[in-house]
Amino acid sequence: MAKDMFKKYIWIVNKLYTTGGISYKELAKAWENSIQNDEGSTIPKRTFDDYRNAIENTFDLNISCDASDGYKYKLCDAESLRKDTVKSWLLNSFAVNNCIQESRRLKQRILFERIPSGNESLMRIIQAMQENKTIRLTYQSFHHSQPSTFPAEPYCVKVFKQRWYMVAHNPEKNCIGIYALDRIQRLELTDETFTFPETFDAEAYFRDSYGIMVTPEELDVETIRIKVSDKNNKRKYLRLLPLHHSQEETERHSDYSVFTYRLYPTYDFFQEILSHGGEVEVLSPEWIRKEFKELIEDMLRQYLP
Repeated sequence: MAKDMFKKYIWIVNKLYTTGGISYKELAKAWENSIQNDEGSTIPKRTFDDYRNAIENTFDLNISCDASDGYKYKLCDAESLRKDTVKSWLLNSFAVNNCIQESRRLKQRILFERIPSGNESLMRIIQAMQENKTIRLTYQSFHHSQPSTFPAEPYCVKVFKQRWYMVAHNPEKNCIGIYALDRIQRLELTDETFTFPETFDAEAYFRDSYGIMVTPEELDVETIRIKVSDKNNKRKYLRLLPLHHSQEETERHSDYSVFTYRLYPTYDFFQEILSHGGEVEVLSPEWIRKEFKELIEDMLRQYLP
């Protein structure tokens, strides 16, 4: 049920966004003819009003009704919506999915990466965040042989490399953890509520991280410099798709550039740098350069006779 409701919410937001404004009758008719409406349902006016309120509360959007323009419903401040990465991602993902669904003859010509399970948990986690409800989680960590069950207060969710993650506070251990949704074995909403801390800022929480690892207790934020060759247009690739928001091209030469980052030197960042092979070289700090040298030597030993 939650999944179906979420799909309708996104469809309505996308319709308001792409049309620039639409009347209730036009929207209801569009839903009746939409391929997303696989149940052949309708949207009565009272139901639409309920959806409108839920959308405003869930996505922090304002929807106005412009009486001077044929009583059309519009998204307020659509420009800020374009700049919001989460909302923009949701809308773009739905728009692409809707386009593909309506072009089924191209099904065999549009290929996607397989995304691990976890979407059902995502819907319930979002519901829990909306209502500030504690969830009961059964989770299988890679670091333990058996799953564990514990209460969790969901603070935020984040997607990274085709996987969804949840940041949640464990009240039993009084600590914050990061949990991959595809490793959740069971998730139940409880009747217990929690107070979301006003001091928690999801964007700030990950600001100094690459990916999903946040380790302020173990590591300090470092200024990391890497040398990127012009071979295979690698530096052009990084200019177009920065590895991190802190990326700066601090030196530019005829055949290479130096890029600088400010972040935690975590395992997932190391893996990303290694994935670029010999086209990327870590210059400093020296201890991180040494770490990479040891990693590369370990890799080389795998191939020596």
